[in-house]
Amino acid sequence: MVSVILLAPVSLATAENTELSQFKAALAEKYAMKEQAFADNDPEPILTRFYTADVVSIGPDGDSHIGLDALRPVYEEVIASTVEIEPFRSFVRGDAGWDWVNFHVTPPPQAEMAPFTLKMLFLWERIDGEWWSHGEMYVNSAYDAKRAAH
Repeated sequence: MVSVILLAPVSLATAENTELSQFKAALAEKYAMKEQAFADNDPEPILTRFYTADVVSIGPDGDSHIGLDALRPVYEEVIASTVEIEPFRSFVRGDAGWDWVNFHVTPPPQAEMAPFTLKMLFLWERIDGEWWSHGEMYVNSAYDAKRAAH
C-alpha cells in the first residue's frame, strides 16, 4: 500500500508532463499554420482554422474585436507582415489551456516600419479533439525567452 501512495505523485507528474507536451505539440502545428498564412499573405486559414467564431481579441490600447467578422479586417490589414511565434509559458488541464508567447512581426518593406514584438496570451479550448483559440490579449513588449519556466 505504501508503494502505491509513493508512486502516485510520480504518475501524476508524468501525466501532467505528457498532457503539456501534447498541448505544446498541437499548438506548434497551429502556430506553424498561422505563420504560413502570413507568409502566403492569406488570412483565411487563420480565420477558419485558428480561432473560434466568438473569439475576443484585445490589443494594447484596450480596443477589442469580438467575433471573426470584427477580427477579419485586422488580419486583412496586417497579413503582409512576416511573423514568428515563440512560445514562452504554457498551461493545460483537460480541454482548456493558455499559452504566453512572443509574437515577432516584421512588416513588409513598403510599410516603412521597424520589426516589433508583442507579448501575447492565447486562450485555448480543445473541441472535438482539436485546439481552438477563444481569445487573445497582447501588448507591445517581449518576454525574455531564456527565463521561460516551461
